[in-house]
Amino acid sequence: MTQVTLSALTKIFDEKSPPAVDHLDLEIESGKLTALLGPSGCGKTTTMKMIAGLLRPTSGDISFDGESILSIPPEDRGAVMVFQNYLLFPYMTIAENIGFGLKMRKVDRKEITSRVKDMLDLVQLPGFEDRKPRQLSGGQQQRIALARALIVEPNVLLLDEPLSNLDAHLRDEMRELIRRIQTEMGITTVFVTHDQEEAVVLADRIALLFDGRLQQFDVPDAFFDRPGSVAIAKFFGGTNFIPGRYENGSITTGIGRFRAPHSAVGGGDAVLSIRPEAIDLGARGRNSVNGVVQSHVYVGRYARFRVAIGEVDIEAITDPGQVKEFNDGDEVTVKFDPNKIWVIGASQSDQQDGG
Repeated sequence: MTQVTLSALTKIFDEKSPPAVDHLDLEIESGKLTALLGPSGCGKTTTMKMIAGLLRPTSGDISFDGESILSIPPEDRGAVMVFQNYLLFPYMTIAENIGFGLKMRKVDRKEITSRVKDMLDLVQLPGFEDRKPRQLSGGQQQRIALARALIVEPNVLLLDEPLSNLDAHLRDEMRELIRRIQTEMGITTVFVTHDQEEAVVLADRIALLFDGRLQQFDVPDAFFDRPGSVAIAKFFGGTNFIPGRYENGSITTGIGRFRAPHSAVGGGDAVLSIRPEAIDLGARGRNSVNGVVQSHVYVGRYARFRVAIGEVDIEAITDPGQVKEFNDGDEVTVKFDPNKIWVIGASQSDQQDGG
């Protein structure tokens, strides 16, 4: 297992343009699965290519277990990258594709055959040795690309948008497979994605990048419950924001004063953020206010309400049965769970939302 450390890592392609990656500091824990998440053009794939040795940093350093690898050629780093478009050799059999890395290392043919079989079992494609890539589905080709990377026993596995070319059903299957293999092998894994759900489901920790800069590096649930800025909360979607002033564990807003013990700021101008599923309709007590139902929709497993509270519109996600309790135009009490309110500094709300 290998710890990967990025120190002030910077990549500039054009001196007239902002850096693609800008002084990125990141410590990727040994044996864990880390996601590089962000919108298109944020620098996540560039970062991965620098770790792999396919791009040289403009400045900064990359270390494996405390030792810089910048002077080590890609083939000797022990980092293997699985590309988005698989890059299987079309004229080779599946066995030849998987065993290619071992063949280049002049491993004995008999051992290659044995290890190829083990890899096919690992990715749940036994008996596929003699097929050609064109005979496989996209999901099967992705499994073969993964097996080809794993057979050389890399210290670090790099996955570039590994599920983007698959349909929803196959994405779910591959998520489970990648997570299972990574857990069983304990291999340090970094994967690039623009999909928040994919990052949350797969990763132990997520590094969120906007415009080449690290915004937050945290466990998945923190991005929902404790986002570092309004821009981060917006990127993950579905959060209500109400401006106000925070002091002594409460935030005073234009629609009322709310107890809010959890905050990223000590006091002053701030933004109350709360997710729709943390709002109770029809409940009374502390942290409750009156509103009017503007619209509602039944979505099967839940109901989505839009409620006007004074000049503020909020969204609430509730039990589906509440579509029978409240109609458009009805007055309704709205209660904010104080333990689900997260207060963010108002100055942070001026940041770009990562688009």
